[in-house]
Amino acid sequence: MARKAKKKTVQITLVRSPLGTSGRHRGTVRALGLRRPRHTVQHVDTPQLRGMLAKVAHLVEIEEGR
Repeated sequence: MARKAKKKTVQITLVRSPLGTSGRHRGTVRALGLRRPRHTVQHVDTPQLRGMLAKVAHLVEIEEGR
């Protein structure tokens, strides 16, 4: 039997409020599942996720998972 490889995850924390930013940035923060400052979520590391994080890098803190 073949083993499935564990997918790398990324832990994302909202460190600055998106208030006062563009609507696209607020939408991206919401799409990431972040609701309020200091809220943390985990996502599987994908190129699409990295693109979203690049757009709001000034608002979030990224911590590499496994």
